Amino acid sequence: MYNAESIEQLVDEFSSLPGIGRKSAHRLAMHILKLPKQEVLNIAEALVNVKEKIKYCAVCWNFTEESPCKICSNAQRNHSIICVVEDPNDVIAIEKTHEYKGMYHVLGDALSPLDGIGPEDLKIKELLQRMDGSFQEIILAMNSSIEGEATTIYLSKLLKPLGVKVTRLARGIPIGSDLEFTDQATLVRALEARVEV
Repeated sequence: MYNAESIEQLVDEFSSLPGIGRKSAHRLAMHILKLPKQEVLNIAEALVNVKEKIKYCAVCWNFTEESPCKICSNAQRNHSIICVVEDPNDVIAIEKTHEYKGMYHVLGDALSPLDGIGPEDLKIKELLQRMDGSFQEIILAMNSSIEGEATTIYLSKLLKPLGVKVTRLARGIPIGSDLEFTDQATLVRALEARVEV
């Protein structure tokens, strides 16, 4: 317990963030207290800017400041291949490999009936609306989890009848891990060795 309510409030706010425990929240609060006021204002401005400027791309549903996003509007990218991922963090992870040059579609989550997440809660309808015959391949790049596997199976059953090649990432990614935390070499191998579903 702190004798200053504002410090307690800051620690409470930091500890509400994912992956930040009470001890780390305390260290962050103490760090903020030691910073010059302008640096704290810069952090506060960056937080406000993210909330005010970031939106979803109307095409792929990735985070962006402009819609369509830079990936969707880039004529140098391969517009005949689309990689379907669960989360914007997965786009970042794949982009870091510098190997994939196609389009993306972000579902927003994975199927999880136990958590009340069904097909209507994902951007599946929007994905199907993009299937206008211009895509030659759809890569299903779901996380290696039960939910990711269920989503892959569900999407493959929807997409295969459309006559487009449907592939998935190779099994180089360990079960239970998230794409965002997978090393780049493993992601490159998984992209290169993807298999048809």
